[in-house]
Amino acid sequence: MMICPDIAVCIVTHNSARDLASCLDALDAQQEVSFEIIVVDCASRDDSVAIARSRQAPDPRLPDSRVTDSKLGNSKLTVVALPDNLGFAGGMNEAIGRSEAPLILSLNADAWVEPGFLKALLNRMEGHPELQVGAVTGRLVRFQEEGKPTLLDACGMYWTRNWRHFDRGSGEEDRGQWPVAEKVFGGTGAATLFRRSALEDVAFENEIFDLSFHSFREDAELCFRLRERGWEVLYEPTARAVHRRFNLPDRRSQMPARVNYHSLKNRYLLRFYHQTAGNFASTLAPTLLRDTLALIYVALRERTSFAAYGWLWQQRHEIRRKRRWIQRRRTVPPAEVNRWFRMDGEPL
Repeated sequence: MMICPDIAVCIVTHNSARDLASCLDALDAQQEVSFEIIVVDCASRDDSVAIARSRQAPDPRLPDSRVTDSKLGNSKLTVVALPDNLGFAGGMNEAIGRSEAPLILSLNADAWVEPGFLKALLNRMEGHPELQVGAVTGRLVRFQEEGKPTLLDACGMYWTRNWRHFDRGSGEEDRGQWPVAEKVFGGTGAATLFRRSALEDVAFENEIFDLSFHSFREDAELCFRLRERGWEVLYEPTARAVHRRFNLPDRRSQMPARVNYHSLKNRYLLRFYHQTAGNFASTLAPTLLRDTLALIYVALRERTSFAAYGWLWQQRHEIRRKRRWIQRRRTVPPAEVNRWFRMDGEPL
């Protein structure tokens, strides 16, 4: 009888050949935790699928996408090649659905976990029986060329009053900030451990990550649903990983037009789903200013993103339907969520 692993490490690839081998090598160094790896490729045009499958030891009696063993220690490795690019949201949903593990690690192909990463997240997840812990995120540092100072990439997620979400410490020199475990609003999809029961609790029609987001901000939206149902998200500083990260606000002009389109669309989608009347009143001025500046920028510099406004109008009935479902199921008072717009962490 096959024993279910503790963790399913879910990796979504799209033209990720440059980083995937290093990502898998880093997982091979993880010890003391049983885990499986599920790689879902979203129509890559490079060697992402070939690199992933080169780590498999396939059973010739089974289709290519199913394996009984792998070249990654004792971890089972499953590779799924999708014909279409479903984005991070669709790819991650596919990966999660391929496993029955009680814990899910969402992991970017350009993130390389350090030894002990999985164990540290697991210990923190299980170390607070008094809390309803739905997710634990680690301490990510930015990939840098040798000789350059170490920069932080993410130490938990926080919000500002103009409805922008940031990763704590992103781009700052690592001076040991945030050295202790804390409660945080959420965790980056690049490397966060989720409890399956929490994900299933907030899933909309069996959809964990919202497919409407495709890519960008889908992790923040999921964390809203978790918080609105009373699930805590924790930060564990001893769980360290390196993240190459290309998508940054100061690189917007270098990013593909489709990514910028989703980024603009999703900022409004987040608010339409989750903003309450009280939050609308308290954040109106800074949010209106941000929206106005965004519209001017799109009109002058990024006209390919104008289609985002049209999409939101066309999908207004479906957006309203999802919002009604989200708001009906929330168990936490709005004020409990709104306070995360005034702080970036809370002691355990």
